[in-house]
Amino acid sequence: MIHPRASIRASSPGLIVTLLTMLIGYNHRWKFCAFCPIWGRRTVLTLRIMQALDGTDTRLLSAMAKDPRGTVVALAQKLGLSRNTVQARMALLEKKHAFLSFERRINPAALGYPLMAFISVHVQQQKLGQLALDLAEIPEILEGYGLTGSADLLLRVVALDAEDLFRINGKILACDGVERTDTAMSMGELIPFRVQPLLNRNTKKALRTG
Repeated sequence: MIHPRASIRASSPGLIVTLLTMLIGYNHRWKFCAFCPIWGRRTVLTLRIMQALDGTDTRLLSAMAKDPRGTVVALAQKLGLSRNTVQARMALLEKKHAFLSFERRINPAALGYPLMAFISVHVQQQKLGQLALDLAEIPEILEGYGLTGSADLLLRVVALDAEDLFRINGKILACDGVERTDTAMSMGELIPFRVQPLLNRNTKKALRTG
Protein backbone atom coordinates (compact mmCIF):
# COMPACT_ATOMS: atom_id res chain seq x y z
CA MET A 1 0.00 0.00 0.00
CA ILE A 2 1.46 3.34 -1.01
CA HIS A 3 1.67 6.06 1.60
CA PRO A 4 0.20 9.09 -0.22
CA ARG A 5 2.29 11.70 1.52
CA ALA A 6 5.68 10.02 1.20
CA SER A 7 8.05 10.87 -1.60
CA ILE A 8 11.70 10.68 -2.59
CA ARG A 9 13.21 13.22 -4.96
CA ALA A 10 15.83 11.96 -7.40
CA SER A 11 17.68 14.41 -9.61
CA SER A 12 19.15 14.02 -13.07
CA PRO A 13 20.13 16.72 -15.61
CA GLY A 14 17.12 18.80 -16.58
CA LEU A 15 14.58 16.72 -14.70
CA ILE A 16 13.48 16.11 -11.14
CA VAL A 17 11.47 12.94 -10.66
CA THR A 18 9.42 12.63 -7.50
CA LEU A 19 8.94 8.95 -6.79
CA LEU A 20 5.99 7.61 -4.86
CA THR A 21 7.20 5.44 -2.03
CA MET A 22 5.98 2.84 0.41
CA LEU A 23 6.21 3.49 4.13
CA ILE A 24 7.59 0.39 5.85
CA GLY A 25 8.54 1.61 9.30
CA TYR A 26 8.95 4.53 11.66
CA ASN A 27 11.22 5.10 14.64
CA HIS A 28 12.26 8.76 14.60
CA ARG A 29 13.06 8.11 10.95
CA TRP A 30 11.00 7.38 7.88
CA LYS A 31 12.01 4.22 6.06
CA PHE A 32 10.92 3.73 2.49
CA CYS A 33 11.06 0.94 -0.05
CA ALA A 34 10.94 2.50 -3.49
CA PHE A 35 11.70 1.80 -7.10
CA CYS A 36 14.39 4.28 -8.07
CA PRO A 37 14.60 5.03 -11.80
CA ILE A 38 18.20 6.15 -11.46
CA TRP A 39 19.35 2.91 -9.82
CA GLY A 40 16.82 0.75 -11.67
CA ARG A 41 15.94 -1.47 -8.73
CA ARG A 42 13.83 -1.52 -5.59
CA THR A 43 15.86 -0.01 -2.78
CA VAL A 44 15.26 0.51 0.92
CA LEU A 45 16.16 4.05 1.90
CA THR A 46 16.19 5.75 5.27
CA LEU A 47 15.27 9.42 5.39
CA ARG A 48 15.57 11.59 8.47
CA ILE A 49 12.59 13.78 9.21
CA MET A 50 13.51 17.41 8.55
CA GLN A 51 13.53 19.37 11.79
CA ALA A 52 10.87 22.05 12.01
CA LEU A 53 12.08 25.60 11.48
CA ASP A 54 11.96 27.92 14.46
CA GLY A 55 10.71 31.50 14.49
CA THR A 56 14.09 32.99 13.60
CA ASP A 57 14.48 30.70 10.60
CA THR A 58 10.99 31.59 9.40
CA ARG A 59 11.61 35.33 9.79
CA LEU A 60 14.89 35.00 7.89
CA LEU A 61 13.26 33.08 5.04
CA SER A 62 10.44 35.61 4.88
CA ALA A 63 12.91 38.51 4.68
CA MET A 64 14.86 36.73 1.94
CA ALA A 65 11.66 36.03 -0.01
CA LYS A 66 10.68 39.70 0.12
CA ASP A 67 14.19 40.91 -0.81
CA PRO A 68 16.09 38.13 -2.65
CA ARG A 69 19.00 40.47 -3.36
CA GLY A 70 19.37 41.58 0.25
CA THR A 71 22.87 41.28 1.68
CA VAL A 72 23.69 39.43 4.88
CA VAL A 73 24.32 42.77 6.59
CA ALA A 74 20.97 44.17 5.43
CA LEU A 75 19.14 41.05 6.59
CA ALA A 76 20.89 41.18 9.96
CA GLN A 77 19.89 44.81 10.46
CA LYS A 78 16.31 44.18 9.42
CA LEU A 79 15.91 41.20 11.75
CA GLY A 80 17.91 42.60 14.65
CA LEU A 81 20.44 39.78 14.51
CA SER A 82 24.21 39.67 14.24
CA ARG A 83 25.80 39.07 10.86
CA ASN A 84 27.39 35.85 12.12
CA THR A 85 24.00 34.57 13.29
CA VAL A 86 22.42 35.25 9.90
CA GLN A 87 25.31 33.58 8.07
CA ALA A 88 25.14 30.54 10.34
CA ARG A 89 21.37 30.27 9.95
CA MET A 90 21.60 30.55 6.17
CA ALA A 91 24.26 27.82 6.06
CA LEU A 92 22.09 25.55 8.21
CA LEU A 93 19.00 26.22 6.08
CA GLU A 94 20.98 25.35 2.96
CA LYS A 95 22.14 22.14 4.62
CA LYS A 96 18.50 21.31 5.37
CA HIS A 97 17.63 21.86 1.68
CA ALA A 98 15.29 24.73 2.56
CA PHE A 99 16.34 26.56 -0.62
CA LEU A 100 15.30 25.55 -4.12
CA SER A 101 17.67 25.87 -7.06
CA PHE A 102 18.30 29.24 -8.71
CA GLU A 103 16.93 27.73 -11.94
CA ARG A 104 13.40 28.15 -10.59
CA ARG A 105 13.79 31.94 -10.87
CA ILE A 106 14.56 31.84 -14.59
CA ASN A 107 11.53 32.44 -16.81
CA PRO A 108 11.53 30.01 -19.78
CA ALA A 109 9.68 32.65 -21.82
CA ALA A 110 12.80 34.82 -21.62
CA LEU A 111 14.67 31.98 -23.33
CA GLY A 112 12.15 31.87 -26.16
CA TYR A 113 9.75 29.25 -24.76
CA PRO A 114 6.48 31.11 -24.03
CA LEU A 115 4.18 28.07 -24.23
CA MET A 116 3.77 25.81 -21.19
CA ALA A 117 1.93 22.50 -20.98
CA PHE A 118 1.38 19.62 -18.58
CA ILE A 119 1.67 16.12 -20.00
CA SER A 120 0.26 13.10 -18.16
CA VAL A 121 2.16 9.94 -19.09
CA HIS A 122 1.02 6.34 -18.79
CA VAL A 123 4.02 4.03 -18.60
CA GLN A 124 5.04 0.39 -18.33
CA GLN A 125 6.16 0.20 -14.70
CA GLN A 126 8.96 -2.28 -15.33
CA LYS A 127 10.61 0.21 -17.72
CA LEU A 128 10.37 3.23 -15.42
CA GLY A 129 14.10 3.21 -14.63
CA GLN A 130 15.41 3.76 -18.13
CA LEU A 131 12.40 5.89 -19.04
CA ALA A 132 13.26 8.48 -16.39
CA LEU A 133 16.77 8.77 -17.82
CA ASP A 134 15.42 9.04 -21.38
CA LEU A 135 12.96 11.78 -20.39
CA ALA A 136 15.79 13.68 -18.69
CA GLU A 137 17.45 13.98 -22.10
CA ILE A 138 14.56 16.12 -23.41
CA PRO A 139 15.53 19.74 -22.54
CA GLU A 140 11.98 21.07 -22.76
CA ILE A 141 10.87 18.95 -19.79
CA LEU A 142 11.28 21.20 -16.75
CA GLU A 143 9.95 18.85 -14.08
CA GLY A 144 8.50 15.39 -13.70
CA TYR A 145 6.49 13.87 -10.85
CA GLY A 146 5.29 10.39 -10.02
CA LEU A 147 1.55 10.25 -9.41
CA THR A 148 -1.20 8.23 -7.84
CA GLY A 149 -4.32 7.83 -9.95
CA SER A 150 -4.74 6.84 -13.58
CA ALA A 151 -1.58 8.46 -14.96
CA ASP A 152 1.88 7.47 -13.76
CA LEU A 153 3.88 10.64 -14.43
CA LEU A 154 3.14 14.33 -14.79
CA LEU A 155 5.60 16.39 -16.83
CA ARG A 156 5.78 20.17 -17.02
CA VAL A 157 7.13 21.16 -20.40
CA VAL A 158 7.76 24.36 -22.36
CA ALA A 159 7.68 24.88 -26.11
CA LEU A 160 8.21 27.51 -28.79
CA ASP A 161 4.64 27.14 -30.08
CA ALA A 162 1.91 24.54 -30.63
CA GLU A 163 3.84 22.87 -33.44
CA ASP A 164 6.90 22.59 -31.22
CA LEU A 165 4.74 21.12 -28.45
CA PHE A 166 3.54 18.48 -30.91
CA ARG A 167 7.18 17.62 -31.65
CA ILE A 168 8.04 17.36 -27.93
CA ASN A 169 5.05 15.13 -27.27
CA GLY A 170 6.23 12.90 -30.10
CA LYS A 171 9.67 12.60 -28.49
CA ILE A 172 8.03 11.57 -25.21
CA LEU A 173 5.85 8.99 -26.97
CA ALA A 174 8.94 7.62 -28.70
CA CYS A 175 10.58 6.78 -25.35
CA ASP A 176 10.56 3.06 -24.61
CA GLY A 177 8.03 2.33 -21.88
CA VAL A 178 5.56 5.12 -22.68
CA GLU A 179 2.12 3.78 -23.51
CA ARG A 180 0.24 7.04 -24.09
CA THR A 181 0.13 10.70 -23.12
CA ASP A 182 -2.52 13.33 -22.39
CA THR A 183 -1.55 16.96 -22.96
CA ALA A 184 -3.09 20.03 -21.31
CA MET A 185 -1.85 23.40 -22.53
CA SER A 186 -1.52 26.18 -19.97
CA MET A 187 -3.65 29.22 -20.78
CA GLY A 188 -1.94 31.42 -18.20
CA GLU A 189 -0.54 31.48 -14.69
CA LEU A 190 -3.24 32.34 -12.14
CA ILE A 191 -1.25 31.79 -8.93
CA PRO A 192 2.52 32.21 -9.25
CA PHE A 193 4.79 29.97 -7.21
CA ARG A 194 4.83 31.30 -3.65
CA VAL A 195 5.57 30.23 -0.09
CA GLN A 196 5.06 33.61 1.59
CA PRO A 197 1.56 32.72 2.92
CA LEU A 198 3.06 29.63 4.60
CA LEU A 199 5.89 31.72 6.03
CA ASN A 200 3.39 34.27 7.36
CA ARG A 201 1.35 31.54 9.04
CA ASN A 202 4.45 29.92 10.56
CA THR A 203 5.67 33.30 11.81
CA LYS A 204 2.34 33.97 13.55
CA LYS A 205 2.41 30.48 15.05
CA ALA A 206 5.95 31.04 16.36
CA LEU A 207 4.92 34.35 17.94
CA ARG A 208 1.97 32.70 19.70
CA THR A 209 4.04 29.82 21.05
CA GLY A 210 7.16 31.87 21.74
